[in-house]
Amino acid sequence: MNKLAALALALTFAAPAAAETFPSRPVTIVVPFPAGGPTDALVRILSESMHRSLGQPLVVEYVSGAAGTLGVTRVARAAPDGYTMLIGHLGSNVVVPALYSLPFDVLKDFAPVAQLPNNPFLIVGRSTLPAANLAELVAWLKANPDKASAGTPGANSLPHVALIQFQNLTGTHFPLVPYRGAGPMMLDLLAGRTDFVFDQVQSSLPHIRDKTIKVFAVTAPERLPVLPEVPTVHEARLSGLDILLWYGLWVPAGTPPEIIAKLSAAAMEAQADPATRARLKELDLQIPPPAQQTAQALHDLQEAEIRKWWPVVKAAGLKPE
Repeated sequence: MNKLAALALALTFAAPAAAETFPSRPVTIVVPFPAGGPTDALVRILSESMHRSLGQPLVVEYVSGAAGTLGVTRVARAAPDGYTMLIGHLGSNVVVPALYSLPFDVLKDFAPVAQLPNNPFLIVGRSTLPAANLAELVAWLKANPDKASAGTPGANSLPHVALIQFQNLTGTHFPLVPYRGAGPMMLDLLAGRTDFVFDQVQSSLPHIRDKTIKVFAVTAPERLPVLPEVPTVHEARLSGLDILLWYGLWVPAGTPPEIIAKLSAAAMEAQADPATRARLKELDLQIPPPAQQTAQALHDLQEAEIRKWWPVVKAAGLKPE
């Protein structure tokens, strides 16, 4: 056997062996947002359990900027070997790609790995708002066109787009007031300087419990265990406003299927771990059923959300800021 043939034979047997030993070094998870946010907390909790399943540490790398597109681009350009993953969500992997001209296709250039926990929004308002439920809020807005105001944590943020959809579904009109984050937005709501907002459960819950803000509905398909008395938007006949801030893991397209399967299994094992589930519950994150955690389920969800939200973004004429 000549040297060339021997090399070809060696490579033939080396490829499966390399896949079987994956991972042989640490795996990087790129977070396309600044450290310290809710995505950071989620990835650190899950990575501890995934470390045990994979036998290698997961290293968190923060690549923030340009509404998350820098981090997403970093993964799109990474080697398709399973050693670089992206953790993203409805905003970074659906809404933002509708706003920016990106050097990649958000579906074709990524391979889904696993769907992660989700977090719905609450529709909450100032404590003095003359409405007791969502139907009364809509009626009040219609009776006072352009007099109310709704705060958002930032221009083109997911709550900003959700409020545009709210206007489309209810036929209401009011100015949107973008803030530099959810913190300043909530401060103005508490002070009565803005009328209502879409906010994450974790940040609104303390104010709901001490009755300094009103809550009208949750954007989840089902009522929340922590707020069982709060109806869903579906119950209020606004089912088109169902919004879950879902999270997911992706790798670059072309990553071998057996490597994706191993990463997917580790993510699903993490979400089944009792200790991990307890920590996620403390963050009021909802873990999807196992059938909805698969790579295929994440792909189907992302496609459906693109069909839903891209027309809303484009019809509103939103531009990158």
